[in-house]
Amino acid sequence: MRLHFSLSPNTQTVPFDYQHFLIGTFHKWMGWNEIHDDISLYSLSWLQGGKMVKDGFSFPNGAKWFISFWDEEIGKSIEEIVLKKPEVCYGMKVEKIKEQHNPEFGSIYYFKLGSPFLAREKLSDGKIKHLRYNDVKVDENLTKTLMHKLDKANLKSVNIKVSIDRNYLSPKTKLVTIKGIKNRANYCPVIICGDPITLQFAWCVGIGNSTGSTFGTLL
Repeated sequence: MRLHFSLSPNTQTVPFDYQHFLIGTFHKWMGWNEIHDDISLYSLSWLQGGKMVKDGFSFPNGAKWFISFWDEEIGKSIEEIVLKKPEVCYGMKVEKIKEQHNPEFGSIYYFKLGSPFLAREKLSDGKIKHLRYNDVKVDENLTKTLMHKLDKANLKSVNIKVSIDRNYLSPKTKLVTIKGIKNRANYCPVIICGDPITLQFAWCVGIGNSTGSTFGTLL
């Protein structure tokens, strides 16, 4: 399921690297929960509806934000908490919540991104490499990450494959800093093949790494 939040206008400029405030707000709502230390079977989007100003963004008409959960019960459990603690960041508060149930998918779907995806590879020397959209390993990496999450959720994966749209005319990367850690993320639509449940799962949990840290949400 997906929870769509309508936020009030900001009262202070929202900095360019605001994502960690969304992460903090989410965990404030969740409280101490086992999902803090587990693989993310949920995904957090970026804010939508803003305009660029000096030193950041402004949301004069408010912002849109969504969080998706594979476990519907967890999603439902935070709604009451959100209404009691509606503060998000920089003066923005949740004014309205709308539930969206998992869409019906076939065996293949073209997904646009709600936030750029992050694909990480651990090298033999222990260092972490951030794969870009044009890396030959990126499709395999995204597929393996999704399969790992499916296994964690005890779901069978049948002929699953994640691939970026190589025909997309304007792919790009974006350097995103979260609490001092720089992440090279990718803006490029993806195509996912599999059974309908797998596609619903991907829509909820996102693609790539760190979906619980606002990367890889799917539209």
